[in-house]
Amino acid sequence: MGNRKTTKTEYLIIGNSAGGIGAAEAIREFDKKNCITIVSDEPYPAYSRPLISKYLSRERTIGDMLFRRADFYMEHSIDLLLGNKVIGLNLDSHIAQLKGGQQLAWKKLLIATGGVPIVPRMKGANKKGVFAFLTIKDAIAIDEFLDSCGRAVVIGGGLIGLSVTEALIKRGIDVTVVEMKDRVLNTILDETASSIAEETLRQAGVRVVTNQTVAEVTGETQTEGVVLDNGDKIPCDLVVMAIGVLPRTELVMGTEIKVNRGLVVDRFMCTSHSNIYSCGDVAESYDFVYGENRLTPIWPNAYIGGRTAGYNMAGVRTEYRGGTAMNSLNYFGLDITTAGAVISPDGKNWEVVSQRNDGVYKKIILGDNLVMGMVFIGDIEKSGMIFSLMRDRVNVASFKRALLADDFGLAYLPRELWQERLGVVSSESTSVFDTLAGVKRHIADE
Repeated sequence: MGNRKTTKTEYLIIGNSAGGIGAAEAIREFDKKNCITIVSDEPYPAYSRPLISKYLSRERTIGDMLFRRADFYMEHSIDLLLGNKVIGLNLDSHIAQLKGGQQLAWKKLLIATGGVPIVPRMKGANKKGVFAFLTIKDAIAIDEFLDSCGRAVVIGGGLIGLSVTEALIKRGIDVTVVEMKDRVLNTILDETASSIAEETLRQAGVRVVTNQTVAEVTGETQTEGVVLDNGDKIPCDLVVMAIGVLPRTELVMGTEIKVNRGLVVDRFMCTSHSNIYSCGDVAESYDFVYGENRLTPIWPNAYIGGRTAGYNMAGVRTEYRGGTAMNSLNYFGLDITTAGAVISPDGKNWEVVSQRNDGVYKKIILGDNLVMGMVFIGDIEKSGMIFSLMRDRVNVASFKRALLADDFGLAYLPRELWQERLGVVSSESTSVFDTLAGVKRHIADE
């Protein structure tokens, strides 16, 4: 490595999505002069990944999806290297090797490389008409393919799978969702909520197949259908693999950086190697519900984790307060918000309060009189307030029976909590779910 020309930078950020942008903004709050370099293997400035389904449905353009204004990098004096991939790290010499031969020497490093699509083992996965759905490049490729497509199979009934399903339905494509588990959205919803979501899908014309997976994509070079593991055949022109993502950890494999499922970070977003930080989908960070490090691959956690890392990289010691699984979504007109644990973990004697009527389902899980999780479907108006109580670890013993009341609000809280929560519940907590929906900076100002 040492024989190549090397460019020096104070802060090197690998990854140009929510975490990388959050870190750069935090650094610039305290360090206006030292060089920040962001490297991304995508050719686009930072965009909102939750909105790629809106691009596919033609409700958004790439310009509408930008996470920051086009002049963001210039305004913050950031050296942006798009379409570049870091292929190696020398931790001793603080050198990053780029695929094109360039080398970058850093003093502080943030690894925010995100995730890679989970690709199931199946025959014919390389045929024309088989796509992943993780980046804008994937959405563009599918969009260009749809003119020759009438039927699609989406592999995976999770968040990614249902977002692409809705986009395809809006484009007039017949869609079958194949889910390996016994219900859709099984990682973020309980059985009752999943059944409501599945019924909504069926009413929208989506065929849902559960407890099955795709064993083979048929056709010579072009996709003509799929064969399920039980032998059933489904004709289609398009297959979308939307099972989920795995942390993109290959860059640190073989180094001394500690990796579990993802890069393990402390409460300051620092890895096991000093001056190397991580955040977002690639990192295992503190989950305040479970009291341990977990993967929480969602947009707001990536951004907040990135800001925390950025502050610490700039020398401002800042503790990550912790995140947890959070989702706010609307599929086929059905509003859903979830956070934390949606079922009681084994060995935990947690309490559940719930109600269901007229298409509305609400459920809150309590442990030691703290909100540990929630599911709201149909009526999500109070979900921001409940999440605020959950995030701030408020003891709800004195008013827990009122948590699901239609008129639940500040008046139910103990008097000593009123003033400290005024202006917080209605603004900060609600904006968390706006961000989760991918609209915080794209729709709120319209």
